[in-house]
Amino acid sequence: MTYNELNIDLTEEQIALKRETHKFAKEVMRPASIELDQLADPEEVIKSPVYWNVMKKGYELGYHSIFIPDTWGGMGLDPLDVHIVLEELGWGAGGMAIGLCVGCFPAFFSSMVPTDKLIDDVILPFCECDDASFIGCWGITEPEHGTDTLSPGTEMFSNPDISCDVKARLDGDEWVISGQKSAWVSNGTVATHCLCFLTIEPSMGMAGGGICVIPTDLPGVRKGKPLDKMGQRDLNQGELYFDNVRIPRDYMMVDQEAYDGILDLTLATANASMGAIFTGVARSAFDLALDYSKKRVQGGKPIFQHQMIKHKLFSMFMKVEAARALSRAAFVYNLNNSPPLTEYSIASKVFCTQTALEVANDAVQIFGGVGLSKEYPIEKIFRDARASLIEDGANDTLMITAAHHF
Repeated sequence: MTYNELNIDLTEEQIALKRETHKFAKEVMRPASIELDQLADPEEVIKSPVYWNVMKKGYELGYHSIFIPDTWGGMGLDPLDVHIVLEELGWGAGGMAIGLCVGCFPAFFSSMVPTDKLIDDVILPFCECDDASFIGCWGITEPEHGTDTLSPGTEMFSNPDISCDVKARLDGDEWVISGQKSAWVSNGTVATHCLCFLTIEPSMGMAGGGICVIPTDLPGVRKGKPLDKMGQRDLNQGELYFDNVRIPRDYMMVDQEAYDGILDLTLATANASMGAIFTGVARSAFDLALDYSKKRVQGGKPIFQHQMIKHKLFSMFMKVEAARALSRAAFVYNLNNSPPLTEYSIASKVFCTQTALEVANDAVQIFGGVGLSKEYPIEKIFRDARASLIEDGANDTLMITAAHHF
């Protein structure tokens, strides 16, 4: 089945963007992600030329800079363009799509509050990079803090007994950073720069936070081993340790006075992106199941001709289309408006990741026994989809956070 684009207002440029991104996802991302998924040791992934080939080609095509205005050398895409790219990248490989997306975080946030130093040290070098030698990560999750770091507006967020393990103190013209981020930091083991969310004023609880850029080659920064996990094995994740790391004062782009609002914007952008990516993941599972159903013969005819399979496939199709409608609407609205309606981004993330899991689960059932093997990529897609219900905020807790906006 050919993917039918229902938005009749797409421009020729947007149609071309979709086509070219899908080509990259199909010919480069998916084969590489399947190969990397087979590696037993996650350390092998980040050493593999297969991984770096994808990252470098992604940078050459500019996908690392889709969130950054062309003022600084980014692709300068509008929100609908970005959603189109993220969905297609997610179709290719959910984990790698997240890696490319998160890689821009230090430069993306710097572009929102640009200073001369951030422009010269972070934004321009990142946008000019075409070989994946400048990679960002999002350092927010900690061993003792997960989704509670993403709960602005809730009672626990201002509890003085709850604050980040990573803390910053001002010493003259430098900030001194100490503490640990957990093994779930996406791109953590390969990142050259970390966008770090930390605590400046512990008496304010999580609300007393700050956001800064930390180059990972500074003295006192140490990286852990890549996490060995069930799904998204093509997305490296790992710990970061900061031992009295000193950064220039200008590298602290957000302090406790503005932290609540910027964190809300972060959550709205990140969750909306997850919705877009996992719409693509859901679509990939549906595509594989539909194709297989027309080739696999049981009862003397392709299983697609059995009524039960048609019913299941149409249910999967409806879910994918509903996911795209919600994720696009939330993404376009929230990237065009400030403050965003974060509850819609959360709804997109929760609904689309759940949809990806449900569609992938149904696809495995259609594949039958071979769906449990590594012979077909659907087994990998199922594991990748399962991980999405926890990362970027666990769905259960995110729903509670979203309800505070009602």
